[in-house]
Amino acid sequence: MPKASVCTIGDEILIGQIVDTNSSHISRALNSLGIRVGKMVSIADDATQINDCLEAELKDNDIVVCTGGLGPTKDDITKETLARLSGAKGWVENLTQKEIIKNLLSSRGIDILDINLRQALVPDSCDVIPNRLGTAPVMVFRFPAERFGHPAVLYSLPGVPFEALGALPDVLEDIRTHFGLGAIVHRTLMTYGIAESALAKLIEPWETSLPADMHLAYLPNPMTGVRLRLSVYDADDSAPERIMAQFGLLRPILGDYIYATEDTSLEAVIGALLRGSGKTLSCAESCTGGMVSHLLTTVSGSSEYFLGSVVSYDPSVKTKVLGVDPGTIGKDGIVSSAVAAEMARGARALTGSTYSVSTTGWADAYGDENEPAGTVWIGVDGPLGTCTKKYNFRNDRKRNIERFAASALNELRKYILEDKTL
Repeated sequence: MPKASVCTIGDEILIGQIVDTNSSHISRALNSLGIRVGKMVSIADDATQINDCLEAELKDNDIVVCTGGLGPTKDDITKETLARLSGAKGWVENLTQKEIIKNLLSSRGIDILDINLRQALVPDSCDVIPNRLGTAPVMVFRFPAERFGHPAVLYSLPGVPFEALGALPDVLEDIRTHFGLGAIVHRTLMTYGIAESALAKLIEPWETSLPADMHLAYLPNPMTGVRLRLSVYDADDSAPERIMAQFGLLRPILGDYIYATEDTSLEAVIGALLRGSGKTLSCAESCTGGMVSHLLTTVSGSSEYFLGSVVSYDPSVKTKVLGVDPGTIGKDGIVSSAVAAEMARGARALTGSTYSVSTTGWADAYGDENEPAGTVWIGVDGPLGTCTKKYNFRNDRKRNIERFAASALNELRKYILEDKTL
């Protein structure tokens, strides 16, 4: 199986000015071909660093894909550095890229300057994959075995994500042509409501008994829970079925902690449950400030089942709009099971929805010894009656709100699954 490294070049990445999204897209694409990415590296706009880092990566890998540093300005030094690294004797003009540059600039009403046309100049040591979305072509440097101890290929892509991803299919086709590729199969099982450490302990016997060619990864995320990813490298046609059989063994162990056997989200799973059922949904949110509703409405087709939401941040909105009894607030407190229940019932009555979900909590302040900061009460109302659930988190405000919203979606999901009227 070929080994690969992905490198990004640019000070703007290292100082945090922009987020590197190219590496994740490129790594995912390489994995789809059966190429395992062993390292991702970010390099400063410094010729010595670029040269030394790429030399090291080419020694350790069959394929190196780098992005960035190919602009027309003087601070973009990657092309000159690659020319020296590859032993180029001169420069050649790629006529295909030159015509693309002229057409792109003309279509945008931009003057065609020499500095732009110089983008079509490439080292005579490389092959060119034209970049049809920008001015800098993809340069492909093929190194013989005597240079690094094995044949190696370096692909230099522009750093602009739109251009890099646009050129990626042609890069992948070149890789297919020049490398014998084995398949990598990944499958994902989604869980929510159990911490990574507790999950690992619970499934330890299952994990220990996995076949030797299966590799398990734990991928926690506050919004989607803990993903379990099983991978088989150099996979044959039976790998997908074998992985799913292993996931099947987890169902009696994990029960409703499992919400999907694909890489998805809680809101998408809820959408799949409700779409076409004729059932509808509403929200009453306090501490989450509309995040639950936002997540639900990011799903395509959510207008079929989502009716609306009340963001009842102030107690007066809870009482005047949702019909929460002021006596309940006075007796039990604004963050309580009773208020969460009345909020959910109020939203359902107000909208006429089949189901409703509510949140009331302390994201980062107030609270007391019974309901400290990081506490949320979630209410769900529907044909089965009203259920409430309390969660306590110990994060900052933003992360607490995210966890509140995701936990509300998970309680809603479980309620809907229990409802036999679907």
